[in-house]
Amino acid sequence: MRTRIKICGLTREADVAAACAAGADAVGFVCYPNSPRYVPPQRLRALARELGPFTVPVLLFVNAAPDHVQAARDAVPTAVLQFHGDEQEPDCTRYGAPYVRAVRMDEGVDLLDFARLFSSASALLLDTPSEVHGGSGRTFDWSRVPARRTQRVILAGGLDSDNVARAMQAVRPYAVDVSSGVEEAPGIKSATRIRDFVDAVRRADERDSQ
Repeated sequence: MRTRIKICGLTREADVAAACAAGADAVGFVCYPNSPRYVPPQRLRALARELGPFTVPVLLFVNAAPDHVQAARDAVPTAVLQFHGDEQEPDCTRYGAPYVRAVRMDEGVDLLDFARLFSSASALLLDTPSEVHGGSGRTFDWSRVPARRTQRVILAGGLDSDNVARAMQAVRPYAVDVSSGVEEAPGIKSATRIRDFVDAVRRADERDSQ
């Protein structure tokens, strides 16, 4: 099955257009004010206008108040929600929208137990532990991801065009998620790096299908 691709941390219309043109399946907007990639609700609508018809928008939150989540959803009503903080399952399901739950892959994290706690999640996003809740530019030990899983897994954390094929081979994820690995600066993407990343994923898929 083809590995899905999400480009996260977009802040500019040109970068949304570049991600869609390169063939990304999803693009992520960070709705966390402490992030250098933060996009306020009033900017989301303009960015979402650049989406292709089959590109999924994803809104990322960290312990956000419900009114903040709703303001972002009002701007992008079709978005999938992504939760990176201390949210429990009722906090994620209250909006009636599909959601992804991030898992900080600290030592001792039991992914199967986490999956039971968030059985309603569309997928679990596995990320490197970070004070900034993502975008650390660092990988984690991929061997810690169990081969037998009960939910879709999205692999994040320090991916780029040079290492994504190895990561895919080690984890066999449903999707891969990149942010800092396609950037020139935080929140400023490179169209060339986006294309290189997408091409690297597609080549890895082709090799696996042979």
